[in-house]
Amino acid sequence: MKRFLATLGAAIFALLPLSACGGTSDGTATLRVNEVTHSVFYAPMYLADALGYFAEEGIEIELTNGGGADAVMAAVLSGDADIGFCGPEAAIYVLLGGSQDVPTVFGQLTKRDGSFLVSRVPEPDFTWESLKGKEILAGRKGGVPAMTFEYILREHGFSDADINLNFDVAFNLMTGAFEAGTADYCTMFEPTASEYQAAGKGYIVASVGEAGGEVPYTSYIAKRSWLDENEETAKGFLRAVLRGVQYAQTEDAATVAEHLVSYFPSTSVQSLATSVTSYRSIDAWVSDMAMTEASFERLQDIIERAGELDRRAEFSDLVDNSYVKEVFAALG
Repeated sequence: MKRFLATLGAAIFALLPLSACGGTSDGTATLRVNEVTHSVFYAPMYLADALGYFAEEGIEIELTNGGGADAVMAAVLSGDADIGFCGPEAAIYVLLGGSQDVPTVFGQLTKRDGSFLVSRVPEPDFTWESLKGKEILAGRKGGVPAMTFEYILREHGFSDADINLNFDVAFNLMTGAFEAGTADYCTMFEPTASEYQAAGKGYIVASVGEAGGEVPYTSYIAKRSWLDENEETAKGFLRAVLRGVQYAQTEDAATVAEHLVSYFPSTSVQSLATSVTSYRSIDAWVSDMAMTEASFERLQDIIERAGELDRRAEFSDLVDNSYVKEVFAALG
């Protein structure tokens, strides 16, 4: 947490001076959304844009890639972004650090880790116990992907001596390092995992999300003051994303993929359809976009067990489900 807050402070300083939230001449509200990374895992949000759901709410999305939860939270706290899209652990750290304008989670999109474990060799009878002593690329130390993976291993009886997670490779460089010969296993998100397997370079042996259980993996976060001043806009934003979730969960995967191509121009429609199917199969998205207290506590269990949390946050101090519950009920 201390490392996170130190990095956050530097990031906030780098973002100054601020840019102002704006609108268009026709009255459309421009919402600045800073996402932790750009991924098919977040397909419902892009669908809400592609299908015109945001436009129907009088909203235009200005999407930027923060490249990390600390940068996302810095953008929100500095006012450089209206809405941050990242793991709620970022808000937990800020809350416990004594923020005067509490970062509030007002919606949740993904409810489990979206990565898949890839092996160098086929393992049709894979078990988690087979990872004892093996080197694994699972993310940076202190990051939720790595902490979730470590949590899974400990749940399967692993001791410190059994765990060999390689934290030396940056998250966005792990696949390249794995292909170059580093480690025995690597976690990959879609469409990278499926494409890697299709190319004959490795084999998907497990879903990290299925093994790790439900956690509030990626959420929408804004300053309490912004939500108080923009309540109807926040509800409109949630309504659009909720419709995107419904579309992603019910429409044909190939049709969904067609709408995602412009957001991932270097990825084929077939790969995108495979990714959508993969995320449906692990029940990746939150149907009502409301965070549960049980999943919130599970996330803190994971962070605490990894030694990255000095004390715990109260659910009610950080999460406001009132907007999304109202919107979801109205959508039916």
